[in-house]
Amino acid sequence: MTGPSDPTPSAAGSGGAGSVPGRSPQGAERTAAALSDPENRSAPEETPRRAPGPAGTTPPAGTATAGTATEAPGTGSGRAPGTGSGTGSGTGSGTGSAAGSRRRTIRRTAAVLAVLAAGAVVLAALNSGTRHGHLDPRSADPTGSRAVAELLKERGVTTRVVTTAREAADATGPRTTLLVTDPDRLGAGQRSAIRSAIDLSGGRTVLLAPGDHSLSDLSPGVRTEGDAGSDDLDPRCTLPAATSAGRAGTGGDLRYTTALPGATACYPSGGHPTLLVLPTGTTGGDTVLLGSETILLNESLAEQGNASLALQLLGSRPDLVWYLPSLADSDPGTGPGEQDKSLLELIPAGWSWALLQLFLAAALAALWRARRLGPLVTEKLPVAIRASEATEGRARLYRKAGARDRAATVLRAATRERLAALVGVPPTRAHEPAALVPAVSARLTGEPRDVAALLFGTTPSDDAALVALADHLDALEREVRTS
Repeated sequence: MTGPSDPTPSAAGSGGAGSVPGRSPQGAERTAAALSDPENRSAPEETPRRAPGPAGTTPPAGTATAGTATEAPGTGSGRAPGTGSGTGSGTGSGTGSAAGSRRRTIRRTAAVLAVLAAGAVVLAALNSGTRHGHLDPRSADPTGSRAVAELLKERGVTTRVVTTAREAADATGPRTTLLVTDPDRLGAGQRSAIRSAIDLSGGRTVLLAPGDHSLSDLSPGVRTEGDAGSDDLDPRCTLPAATSAGRAGTGGDLRYTTALPGATACYPSGGHPTLLVLPTGTTGGDTVLLGSETILLNESLAEQGNASLALQLLGSRPDLVWYLPSLADSDPGTGPGEQDKSLLELIPAGWSWALLQLFLAAALAALWRARRLGPLVTEKLPVAIRASEATEGRARLYRKAGARDRAATVLRAATRERLAALVGVPPTRAHEPAALVPAVSARLTGEPRDVAALLFGTTPSDDAALVALADHLDALEREVRTS
């Protein structure tokens, strides 16, 4: 707060409107009041604020953000825009509030981003040990095989997933079914290990769509006969599992032919079977060649007799070893149909929904925290502020923003309203040049003045011109009052 003894810089030294020598106290009061508010309200007053919801916004320079408290005639300090003395409460509070609001907004945005990132990390951690791949019994993707694994589990069959040929061979036995999901991917050493397991285990081995590359080692005496022409085929054999399942989706991929004795050929297409069961050297053991993977996929398990056939082929023993060959077991240069997969093909299907949910959560958070401007409302000031302080603060805002146009407009508008009351012009026409200028000119007795330029002129070019305008308006009003 400023006291009577506070030094006030001159107009020339401050670059703004200070206390101008030669001006009457009444003129200084009117100038200060005009800068603050044309309506000359007295302190304490009300300050315009945004309606609830637009917190964090700062009004443009030149508006009455310092509080609209003004001084009544005879009580002001008489300082014009640009005053450098005192500490304007409006300036400090407006700047501090804007900076604090920006910091809060940044902190809240960072918090939302941190929550989203933490959620993504948690999801990745929870799923880090879960494989979501083709023919994976743990995968719920359309091309996974979780459905058949769950059905086998309900029937008491234990499924164990292995990724190396050595693990697969060690886990086989008379009570075990070994499923090799990609025989053509195996290297020579891995094929040799699986062949030993087939000969010695006494259990069942299911080879899924083996080609000539792997048949020479895993099932000598069998070769492929091209692709089957139809997807769904009839059993046309005496194999109990096939006759029980009926029509199934064993076609669409490889067919086989063999001259080995004891072979059971089912689901023929063009005279060649797509399902071939071969006895092994060990009593009770057999090898199943299945030309298509369709009956094991989640997306097609419920079609035709696929589920029945899959359960009977894989569930004939209490233990199922599900061999998913890893890259370490693959043979470089093998797998003639293999192509490099794109990044999108490697991403599990479920992640697209997770990503969509994250985007929706981010959009909702942005809408929730968004700031929108509301209508102006008035609010009682929490403390009484001296009118001189509010005037000085408002003047500093004008000076900081270089808002000479706004300051000149306020000065002229307030002067026009007071002159209209003195010369008998209705308040509604106080701002009409045609009504006010002739009435004011008629009351002047001294040297000629350009009343229209003073009351309705252009914006001052610099601070000195603004001070000069305030002086001329003060002199004009004083002359009209004394005439």
